[in-house]
Amino acid sequence: MKRRVTGIGGIFFKAKDPAALLAWYKKHLGIATDEYGWGFKWQDDQLPAPMTQLGVFGEDTDYFKPASGSWMINFRVEDLEALLPVLESEGVQLAGGPETYDYGKFAWIIDPEGNKIELWQPLNDF
Repeated sequence: MKRRVTGIGGIFFKAKDPAALLAWYKKHLGIATDEYGWGFKWQDDQLPAPMTQLGVFGEDTDYFKPASGSWMINFRVEDLEALLPVLESEGVQLAGGPETYDYGKFAWIIDPEGNKIELWQPLNDF
């Protein structure tokens, strides 16, 4: 039997104003959005070991705070230290970090609809 699941094909969520939220992601995070959202191709020779993590947290976790939603997106970034002051100057709400671990640097922001977004700069072997 072939593998039943081979990866994450998409992440879908509701928004009060989808067009405005897509425009925010395009402006502040540089994501090439279109009317359907955006797609990432993980075949990239410049990224170390492209992968997508699926994490499941207990319903009592504080990890998503200050957001109250039940989901959070993690975006890979190239230079977290350079990106954070740019986002802050654009009025993006910072929600923590940067923090460094043996697998990368992390920081968190809040989008206009109150969703927490994790920014991750992977280290060399991730």
